[in-house]
Amino acid sequence: MISEQDKLDRVTDSLLNIEMELRRLDAWSSKPPSMEALQSTQPFAVDTLEFTEWLQFIFIQRMKALVESGGPLPHVSGMAPMAEEHFRGRQQSGGRLISELEEMDRLLSGPPSA
Repeated sequence: MISEQDKLDRVTDSLLNIEMELRRLDAWSSKPPSMEALQSTQPFAVDTLEFTEWLQFIFIQRMKALVESGGPLPHVSGMAPMAEEHFRGRQQSGGRLISELEEMDRLLSGPPSA
């Protein structure tokens, strides 16, 4: 089992890798969505945001805040399947982003740290 600090370090690294991959895919935006779009109560804000927007403006922001504040991390994550669905039929495969999200899913959904 990994220590809580090791888990936090891995989550932080994974967040950075997700951000870098979004930038590589040219899916990183300098302009945030509207406040209304960010207030969605649907999973992954599917009714108001593209999946990559949800990653950037909701998931990454919330996870950074949790890591910085020492708050409890989520215990369940299933983002990789959503990413696979998002990239299905698109020109970009999103394979590297999906791999990064699989890693984050493992970190968050894995056994409790020691």
